[in-house]
Order: sequence, then structure tokens, then C-alpha cells
Amino acid sequence: MQQRLIECVPNFSEGRDMGIIHQITDQISSIEGIKLLDIDPGKATNRTVVTFVGSPEAVIEAAFMGIKKAAELIDMRHHTGEHPRMGATDVCPLIPISGITMDETAAFARQLAERVSNELHIPTYLYEAAATTPERKNLANIRSGEYEALPQKLNDPQWKPDFGAAEYNEHVSRTGATVIGARDFLVAYNINLNTTSTRRANSVAFDVREAGRTIKDEQGKSVRVPGTLKAVKAIGWYIPEYGVAQISMNLTDINTTPVHIAFDEVRKSATTRGMRVTGSELVGLVPLNALLDAGRYFLRKQKRSVGVSEAELIKIAVKSLGLDELAPFDPAKKVIEYQLRDNTQSPLVQMPLNGFANELASESPAPGGGSVAAYMGALGAALGTMVANLSSHKRGWDERWEEFSDWAARGQQIKDQLLHLVDEDTAAFNGIMAAFKLPQSTDAEKQARNQAIETATKYAIEVPFRVMMVSLVSMHLLRTMAENGNPNSVSDVGVGALCARAAVLGAYLNVQINAAALTDTAYKIHKLNQGKELVDEAIDMEALILQQVEAVIRTL
Repeated sequence: MQQRLIECVPNFSEGRDMGIIHQITDQISSIEGIKLLDIDPGKATNRTVVTFVGSPEAVIEAAFMGIKKAAELIDMRHHTGEHPRMGATDVCPLIPISGITMDETAAFARQLAERVSNELHIPTYLYEAAATTPERKNLANIRSGEYEALPQKLNDPQWKPDFGAAEYNEHVSRTGATVIGARDFLVAYNINLNTTSTRRANSVAFDVREAGRTIKDEQGKSVRVPGTLKAVKAIGWYIPEYGVAQISMNLTDINTTPVHIAFDEVRKSATTRGMRVTGSELVGLVPLNALLDAGRYFLRKQKRSVGVSEAELIKIAVKSLGLDELAPFDPAKKVIEYQLRDNTQSPLVQMPLNGFANELASESPAPGGGSVAAYMGALGAALGTMVANLSSHKRGWDERWEEFSDWAARGQQIKDQLLHLVDEDTAAFNGIMAAFKLPQSTDAEKQARNQAIETATKYAIEVPFRVMMVSLVSMHLLRTMAENGNPNSVSDVGVGALCARAAVLGAYLNVQINAAALTDTAYKIHKLNQGKELVDEAIDMEALILQQVEAVIRTL
């Protein structure tokens, strides 16, 4: 069953005093089951965006503790900053990550809001998916007038809090109000301009944001002119900390408007208004695909191959978007998947080459031939991908760059699948060992142990079988490169074919040795026959590739 995970991204109205910020985040991280992903303070905005993730129950408890500590430490009567705000905890969104629906997340948001109101006596509003009325779905509507307008807002029946008394007292004057809700993943993104003018920055923001701007028509009536980007909220502001004006954006649906499209649209608008975009910054975390898509986008604009590694795509994205202009950009800290991943699940792939070789040479039975077969397959796919990339950039072949780019992108996917199988093979072997260690004192225990061994053994067959199939797929890439790729790199194709054939044959040896212990005869015969067909196909394919490689070499 998929683990239920919620992300929470509270915005606290303190971005300058790290002592206060750390006291708040210490409360959040003290809750068991919470992973604190990011703390992003801003001096000019005087707010800190905190990102953490965990089970719904843990997230609700951690959010409450953070809101409680913020109410104790932050006095809104003395707060100033560039960013709109209405409370010590200004906004606290919950975002469904896995194993939970938006409706279920909204229910947790309402539960949190009610507790904040009842126990902390803070007026609380609900927004986005948790909103009680259409007017309250939009955070900007609730926050209109900010903290300074709160006395009037609480006296307006239309803006009675969803939870808590509509009373502006001494306590509320300190804490302000809080907005809690449930929403999809939002990317907070600021784009830097070579100006200090907030007015000019706003002119660009109005050009691009979905809400656009209001103008007077010929009859003097107010008319809304929409901006060029859907699912985008934006304002312009000046940041003394950096000495530049920015377009501060919330990208509420990055499938509709990705980061790179927002960047380029702002760049176009700024250019027409005599300004220049100099860089940008991401506030909080960003999904991995947002950067990978940006990297591919900018490579395609250069007519260069997109079949490069994940790390290279991120590097291109960072440089193209200028994400490192104001501060160093560390993907390990800014990409949500990198924050959540568990590197202990792939220890072999994380090793240096000599470390992997030394581990193989040790007296431990795993990793062994299965992992090596997968790694040989990955090396073969990597060589084919290299030749595709070299062909894409070959002088005189400019019109063919996209053809080879597509092949290189496929090669990267094949290589990554095989690298994953390097560790998966060892995990499968360990699964068999664990099954053998199960108790067998009673008949029931013996039966359960035997079934566990059978299941683990089948899995230990499926993993090398996948190595065989994926490595065979890589041979089609290698054959294409032998026939159509850069002839100066054809020897690399030949080495890749040797690696791929060795991967298929080596993985089949693992299929055979694990199948020997199976009691399911029908499954065993089926897998062995299938494996033999793959072996024969790999041998034939290798012969064809090497024949082509040698033919090309003779022409050089």
C-alpha cells in the first residue's frame, strides 16, 4: 500500500532573526515522522518559507506546533516586509504528495484550522480546496488589505473567520490571522530585473499574470485585460537586500505554465519595456521534472541533444534560468525528490568505480554477477548514447540533430533503468537470504517459509530477466548508431555491443541458477525458454553490429 504523505509549506512572518526562525523550525522537526526539507528566509520580504513532509497526522501536529511557536515569538504590530501578510503564520497550505486525495487533504486542513482557532485563539480562514465559499478560494482575496486592514475585516460579516471569533483584541493584534488550506503543488518563483523600479516591475507582472490588468475603455468603463500566462499570479517589488526589482510569481499549475515558459515570457515583456532579465530564484522546493523540462527546453532552443544526464539537464536549467545569480543553487537542497530519496536504497550505484570493484572482490556473496551484468548493460547503453550525442553535434550534420537527440534521450532512459537494476539484483539476492532465515519450528512456519523462499526466488529471476530485456533494447540503439552514427565513434559502438551481449548472457546465467531451486515447474520452463530466445537474439544482434562496425572501420 502506498504511503500517505502530505507536504506542508507554512509562511512565517519573520525572515531576519534566525533565532526566532530556528525556534519555530525546531518545534516542527521535533515531531516524530516529520522530514524538514527546506528553510528559506528572506530579509527584504521578512518572511520564511518552511517545507516539511510526513504522514497526515504528523504534519498536522508539526504545523500546529510551528503556528503556536510563531504566535509566541512574532509580534505583528512591529512587522514590516515586502511580501503581503496578515499574521505571524501568514498562510499554511497542505499539499497531497502520495496515497491521499485532495478532498482528504482539505479535511485535514479544516481539522488544523479548527484546532488553531480553539487552542491558540487565532482567527483562521480556509482557502483553495478547503475554502467554504468561492470568494475564499483565492488567497489574495482573503489577504487583501493585509494585517493593517484586519480590524475592519473582522468587523465585516462577509469576512467572518471560518474558525474563531470575529474580534480584534490585544491577542489578535499580536498574532494577526492565519489562512490554512489544501492546494496542488505551487512553485514560488522570482525573476530578477535590471531595474530598481517597482512600478516598472509591476508593469511586467501585469503583462504576464493570468489576472492581467484593469484599464479604461473608450466609454470610461473598467475593463480587465488578461495576461499572457495561465495559472500564474504575479506582482512586482523591489528587494533592497539584492538591490534589484523582481517579478514575484506563484506558478499554481506548472503543467499549464512551466518555470521556463514563465521565465521566457517575463523576458519578452521586460525587453519590450526596455529592461533585461538577469536571473531568477526559486523560493522553497521545486519538483525535479520542472528543472529537467527546463533543461530540455533550453537545449532544444540551441538545437542541441537533450539526451544528456539528469545532472547535466539540471546544470543547463540553472544556468539558463540564472538560478545561481543571487545565491548558490544546490539541487540536493532545492529539488523535492532529492530531499525525499533514500540513497541507502542504491548503495552500489553511489559508489566510485574502485569502491564497486573492491566490494565485488570481497568475501560477501553479493553484489555478484547479476549486478555486474546489469552494470555492463548500463555501460553498453551509455556508449550508444555517447555516439548519439556526438552524432547530434557532428559538423555538417546540423539538420540531423533532432534525430540523434531522440536516440540519445532513449539511451539515457535505458542506461538509468539498468543502473537501477544493479542494486535491485543485490536486493533480490538478499530477499532470498532473508526468507531462508525465517523460523520453521512448526508445520505452518515451514509452509510460510517455503512460500517466502519461492516468492523471493521468482523475484530474483525477474530482476536479471529485466536486465536481459533492457540490454537487448539497447542493442537496437547500438545497431542504429553503427549504421547511421558518427563513423569516427564506431569502435565505441562495437564495445557497447560487446557489453550488451555480455549483460544478456550474464543475466541469463543468474536466471538459470535461481530457477534451479524453484518448485513451480511451469514457471521455470517458461522463463528458461524465454531467456534462451533472448540470448539467441542478443548473439545474432551482436554479430550484425560488429559486422557493420568492421565495415565502417575499413572505410576510414
